[in-house]
Amino acid sequence: MEWQPDEQGLQQVLQLLKDSQSPNTVTQRAVQQKLEQLNQFPDFNNYLIFVLTRLKTEDEPTRSLSGLILKNNVKAHYQNFPPTVAEFIKQECLNNIGDPSPLIRATIGILITTIASKGELQTWPELLPQLCNLLNSEDYNTCEGSFGALQKICEDSSELLDSDALNRPLNIMIPKFLQFFKHCSPKIRSHAIACVNQFIIGRAQALMDNIDTFIESLFALAADEDSEVRKNVCRALVMLLEVRVDRLIPHMHSIIQYMLQRTQDPDENVALEACEFWLTLAEQPICKESLSGHLAQLTPILVNGMKYSEIDIILLKGDVEEEDEAVPDSDQDIKPRFHKSRTVTLQHEGAEGKCSAAALDVLANVFRDDLLPHLLPLLKGLLFHPDWVIKESGILVLGAIAEGCMQGMVAYLPELIPHLIACLCEKKALVRSIACWTLSRYAHWVVSQPPDSYLKPLMTELLKRILDSNKRVQEAACSAFATLEEEACTELVPYLSFILDTLVFAFGKYQHKNLLILYDAIGTLADSVGHHLNQPEYIQKLMPPLIAKWNELKDEDKDLFPLLECLSSVATALQSGFLPYCEPVYQRCVTLVQKTLAQAMMYNQHPDQYEAPDKDFMIVALDLLSGLAEGLGASVEQLVSRSNIMTLLFQCMQDTMPEVRQSSFALLGDLTKACFLHVKPCIAEFMPILGLNLNPEFISVCNNATWAIGEIAMQMGAEMQPYVGVVLPNLVEIINRPNTPKTLLENTAITIGRLGYVCPQEVAPQLQQFIRPWCTSLRNIRDNEEKDSAFRGICVMIGVNPAGVVQDFIFFCDAVASWVNPKDDLRDMFYKILHGFKDQVGEENWQQFSEQFPPLLKERLSACYGV
Repeated sequence: MEWQPDEQGLQQVLQLLKDSQSPNTVTQRAVQQKLEQLNQFPDFNNYLIFVLTRLKTEDEPTRSLSGLILKNNVKAHYQNFPPTVAEFIKQECLNNIGDPSPLIRATIGILITTIASKGELQTWPELLPQLCNLLNSEDYNTCEGSFGALQKICEDSSELLDSDALNRPLNIMIPKFLQFFKHCSPKIRSHAIACVNQFIIGRAQALMDNIDTFIESLFALAADEDSEVRKNVCRALVMLLEVRVDRLIPHMHSIIQYMLQRTQDPDENVALEACEFWLTLAEQPICKESLSGHLAQLTPILVNGMKYSEIDIILLKGDVEEEDEAVPDSDQDIKPRFHKSRTVTLQHEGAEGKCSAAALDVLANVFRDDLLPHLLPLLKGLLFHPDWVIKESGILVLGAIAEGCMQGMVAYLPELIPHLIACLCEKKALVRSIACWTLSRYAHWVVSQPPDSYLKPLMTELLKRILDSNKRVQEAACSAFATLEEEACTELVPYLSFILDTLVFAFGKYQHKNLLILYDAIGTLADSVGHHLNQPEYIQKLMPPLIAKWNELKDEDKDLFPLLECLSSVATALQSGFLPYCEPVYQRCVTLVQKTLAQAMMYNQHPDQYEAPDKDFMIVALDLLSGLAEGLGASVEQLVSRSNIMTLLFQCMQDTMPEVRQSSFALLGDLTKACFLHVKPCIAEFMPILGLNLNPEFISVCNNATWAIGEIAMQMGAEMQPYVGVVLPNLVEIINRPNTPKTLLENTAITIGRLGYVCPQEVAPQLQQFIRPWCTSLRNIRDNEEKDSAFRGICVMIGVNPAGVVQDFIFFCDAVASWVNPKDDLRDMFYKILHGFKDQVGEENWQQFSEQFPPLLKERLSACYGV
């Protein structure tokens, strides 16, 4: 007997579906409770599918909603459905995939793919063959519904479909999909391409076997009248360019011609897909030769795509209208924050304009100044155009090419920069904001000129824009100013008072989102001018508003992140000037770390009862503690002695999250330098953990652990001896690994040198295993304390084991020559080793040996050390 609903039960379910469409929150809450009750009945899900597939008398939104509630149930507890219920649902789906209503068909498709992705592709063997069979149906609805479901399955399970688990259904499916590229219905053609497109990036074998048919079929659809089809054709070509450029090269000329047309497609979504093609092509080695003949056509098309469309302007009404600074931000305005990275993002909002600008940017990087003959004639007309929309796009073009065409642009900048500075006062907010961005892209050049020519006028105008009455302009100006700070560094010192007045004034003026960017501008200022900020008058201006914010924010407020980062830079710059503020700041950081660790522990023990903590709170707190230790130096000792930071640090160093460990080791190194007496008692426990983290898979963790070991060695002296064996083998392995990043190599070399300096007897026997990469990685770094201690170590080790350096002595000579002015006693060490080696081998052998030296090395050694 087939299952039939009970009339009363059916009415209950329908009432529930009606209620759940009510906007009233009290009703909504009742609905949620009712749902939980009904879910106790095994056949509740039968009612839901029944409403979706059979109750044609009900309105479509109600039927669709019934299907979506069922989908959520499948997601949450499909494994508990009785087999009869699961069977009934699966049968109903397949029998009704051709429902006359597009909404119901789509809902059934979503339901099918949800069941399929619950591991049911394996246990529902008839699903794919049946759907593929239904594609042949004479009935359009059945064909379209099956294709819709197949497309969703291909999107959700592409890897599984191309595996042996299902015995390779794609061998049948892909040729089948390709037949439908010629179907008379555009909707079906579009489904067919979208299905095949799911398998390009993964290079599915069945597709690779049919790759030429696929490409020919795409070409046949080039002029399709349906925009969805054109969009999918463009998307396919972009992906093929990434994975099978070899098959496209013979047709490249016509593909480029096609994409030039599509980039100007009247449908913006098609134009957007086509624009991706230029971004992808720029990453291919063939870009230059295949595109150079088309630049004259492509450049004006991209430039034209950079104008705001009428739709953009309607959507951006708030930003076109001038003053909105008093309007509070909604939560959607505030993008999720990524830790510690400021890339200057584009300030232009239209999707197509953004994509064209990005394409022009990458092409400028490929073609460099060869792009300019095609651009400059256009630029003049745009930049001085009376219509603000056109002028805005010209300023955007100028910013987009800044990186790639800088050399060719230098000649025009003395005229252009003043024009752009003048654009900062334009009436339209969107012109003011784009001018901020473009000027920031030329900040490097501005700073290289005499300050009165461009830096001073630019800074004066940017500071006014930071106080603009339009929020988007405030944001653009603040970001641009942060870039200018990074380029100008101490050039800004004479203007500090004026800069701080502006930034502090902005504190009282800004809404939520821009405050976060303002913190960044203040932190960058501190990083750029360093100890010059440590003046009573500057501290008086800057610290009160920062501390007021600090007191206003609760421990759970995510706005603490950028504020903590900002304070970390300020503390490092102010050094002793931060002392009056350090106690409450230090205490709170320790509390944040403690709270997060406690929460993580609760969550690990009872994941069902507690939420996982946001560990970013702990990471930024550890970073600010590092800033305090670095800025305050020995003065941090009294704070450390009154807290349990060392115990907390022991836990943080063992956290599962790499970023937490990375920040812990940085703090450990800073505390080692500032107040070793508190670190020393923990060394026996800490060293094994440091040893375990010398794993180059996590570059930054490994880097910070390595640096901390070196700092500890310098403080421990000979007492480091028991721990050398725990860390040295890993360090030697890392320094010999191919493709190790430069900074990690330098840090590893310095730490090996420092270990050798304090425990030469333990490290020197290994000299031969690391001397060569050691010398090559340190020859390029500037003279500094760390380099000094590392080279002393190498000299002491050569004293213990001179044979270890003989084979690679030329590398040692080269590393010694990289010093500009070593301290006198270090210079003596070098002198003794060089002359000792020369005396050992004798005059004649030394002559032959030094013949191999490059001329520059020969000159330096003879001038500095008389060899």
